[in-house]
Amino acid sequence: MTIAFKAMPDEKADNRARTEPTQRQLMVRRILGHGGLMIGGSLMAALVLLAIFAPLVAPYDPFDQNLPQRLLPPFWVAGGNPDHWLGTDHLGRDYLSRLLYGARVSLMIGFGAASIGCLIGVTLGVCAGYFGGVVDRAISFILTCQLALPGLLLAMALVFLIGPSVPVVIVVIGLLHWTYYLVVTRTATQQIRNLDYVTAARAIGSSHRQIIVSEILPNLLNHVIVIFTLEVGVAILAEAALSFLGVGIQPPTPSWGLMIAEGKTSIFFRPWLVILPGAFIFILVIATNLLGDGLRDVTAPENRG
Repeated sequence: MTIAFKAMPDEKADNRARTEPTQRQLMVRRILGHGGLMIGGSLMAALVLLAIFAPLVAPYDPFDQNLPQRLLPPFWVAGGNPDHWLGTDHLGRDYLSRLLYGARVSLMIGFGAASIGCLIGVTLGVCAGYFGGVVDRAISFILTCQLALPGLLLAMALVFLIGPSVPVVIVVIGLLHWTYYLVVTRTATQQIRNLDYVTAARAIGSSHRQIIVSEILPNLLNHVIVIFTLEVGVAILAEAALSFLGVGIQPPTPSWGLMIAEGKTSIFFRPWLVILPGAFIFILVIATNLLGDGLRDVTAPENRG
């Protein structure tokens, strides 16, 4: 006669399983424990919210002119008017209102241009890394030609020939800032295409499109997100440079680069006209860089365990 014994549950193992944090909890802890990521994310969130709710937050219409109150200093400077916290510009327009609306333009151009560059660079990088051979050599030649061109001068020429406007600036900057995506995704794809799960997908008859969409692109997402956040800052600086040189955003549209250009003639007598938009550009670019570096750290493979 055989007697079957029922296995008793391992209470220590159960307690250990309950106390061990899940992957999601570990990710949340890494995010909350990363100072740079939290600072960058908080600054970016604050700027995005200010841009979205600018009509509610801005005390005045950014286009309203009041010549009798032109060139008022900020409220903390002698002669400042508390009705205009950050003063007014050369046409009497409220500077705080124009800065808030200028955040909309900068963020729109930054994210729009980075998205266009992402689409071009990731597409070319995946094709070059996955197919190799003639495709890789052809795309590498295109990359070499792009890197040989003076980016700012080419952007100035294109915007001047087409006509300066927000959509044109977005497209031109996006068309000229895709090389970083290509270089990184090409190298990563060359490594991924030789891994076992890609070989298994190829063995069961998956098409190239299925392998790229299901196996390659999901494993490139971490790289692409990090590059995207950094390219947002690059695009914002490019727009500010074009607007400062007079071939970017045109008046009366509020733009931080344009505001610096309009205030440069009075920099020695009214430095806030340049310092304030320059500070906003600095904060936004620092926020995007801290956010990108933080995402790279917390999503790195060695930190996922």
